[in-house]
Amino acid sequence: MDKLTKHNVAREDVIIELKNVSKVYDGKTVVDGFNLYVRRGEFITFLGPSGCGKTTTLRMIAGFEIPNEGTIILNGEDITNLPPYKRPVNTVFQRYALFPHLDVYDNIAFGLKIKKVKDTKNGKEVMRKLTSKEIDEKVVKALKMVDLEQFEARDISTLSGGQQQRVAIARAIVNEPEIILLDEPLGALDLKMRKEMQLELKSLHKRLGITFIYVTHDQEEALTMSDTIVVMNDGLIQQIGAPTDIYNEPKNPFVADFIGESNIFNARMSGKLEVKFLGTTFPCVDDLPNNEKVDVVIRPEDIDIVKPGKGQVDGKIFNKVFKGVHYEYVVRVGRKSEVVIQSTKDYALNSEVGINIDPESIHIMKKEINANIYSDAWLNNKNQLMIGEAAFEVDVTQLLKGSTVDEEGYLVGPNGVKYDLNDVDVIATVDFPNIEISDNQEEGQAFGSVISVIWLGDHYQVVVRTEDEEDFIIESPYLWNEEDHVSVTIKPENIVLKAKGELMPYEN
Repeated sequence: MDKLTKHNVAREDVIIELKNVSKVYDGKTVVDGFNLYVRRGEFITFLGPSGCGKTTTLRMIAGFEIPNEGTIILNGEDITNLPPYKRPVNTVFQRYALFPHLDVYDNIAFGLKIKKVKDTKNGKEVMRKLTSKEIDEKVVKALKMVDLEQFEARDISTLSGGQQQRVAIARAIVNEPEIILLDEPLGALDLKMRKEMQLELKSLHKRLGITFIYVTHDQEEALTMSDTIVVMNDGLIQQIGAPTDIYNEPKNPFVADFIGESNIFNARMSGKLEVKFLGTTFPCVDDLPNNEKVDVVIRPEDIDIVKPGKGQVDGKIFNKVFKGVHYEYVVRVGRKSEVVIQSTKDYALNSEVGINIDPESIHIMKKEINANIYSDAWLNNKNQLMIGEAAFEVDVTQLLKGSTVDEEGYLVGPNGVKYDLNDVDVIATVDFPNIEISDNQEEGQAFGSVISVIWLGDHYQVVVRTEDEEDFIIESPYLWNEEDHVSVTIKPENIVLKAKGELMPYEN
């Protein structure tokens, strides 16, 4: 089924569509199988951490980059290989890219002076440049739209950051594009100015009525301005939805952790409309199969502090910070679980409290991955498991019940048949807690960098990626930082092996 049909979206309402778009740099995939449609007049935001692929996606829409795979369709036409100047698209960059030697008027008029438009002369269609009067009318109109009518003669260097940003937007809209692309345009502003410009941009979008595609790593910025948010990580779309849906109904721990503050816990469904975490069974509104492992998300503002014994679970306040509008408490439940709570009431540090959570405030997510599964692994001539370029000692007798390994390294079946396991394709499974991580580069079997860290109530979930693009998901009690260089160790008894095919072809 076509994606537009599935969502009951009329094709004429879609201005741009990306189908299976991928981009690879130096062998590394930075955008992977991107599928998205953008409605005409929509304010859509690509949101994600640095390096997630959002700016690369924007540059492919602009035409500055060409996808390695996939198609970009604008108004029903394939523009995948169309050069930037032929696309009805203008880009506003983070540093604005204004000309310092030109005043405000000439900065805005620059593109118009080299632009050619269709006209009719002596009954024939010709291309001509705009007249001075036409240019002036368009510049004045654009200046009025961004509230800079009296600034046309000002030097760029005399303008504030917010004013320069508006000049950049005026220069973009003066060409009457169908889409404006904005690549972190508020990143160079201070916090107060950034908040003001968020509201101004949203207001400008409503006045213009054209499509805005915006890139940011700032969650508040995305929630404030967007009609639709596309959350990205590692070149993949994690979730698409309205700001309220993204905030209230995150699809996975990454989205929950990245959008606002969250309590995320490993949990298990313990009965009909019941879920167990923090050592307690809580009523919930999601009906999933009994004993299914899940992730639970609760926003700090949705948890109530009550008197000890009056809530669903008791704990002790061991951290307290006043944040102006509210206090933020960290309550320890049991031996090591931590719950972040926001409240306007003042409670004493180290006091015993109860915690109460409404069933509607407990958001349950099905676990996407329960273990590390390596389906492209194989065995080398030393009976070691190869995951990418890393070698791990492993018990190969798991591949054949009742087998042993002889002195020459052959797997010997219960009937005496020998097998040479070199190049045997296997599937290896390792549970998250069974991988060890260390900052000692000499003691591990695999080496890589931390690319993600999420706190899950009583431990961190850490993702380590090797140079050959293999990921190891690890549960650790210790905080690691993104981009830390670490080593990974897995004990042989913690690796579950399964052959991908029959062992018969490997008989010796």
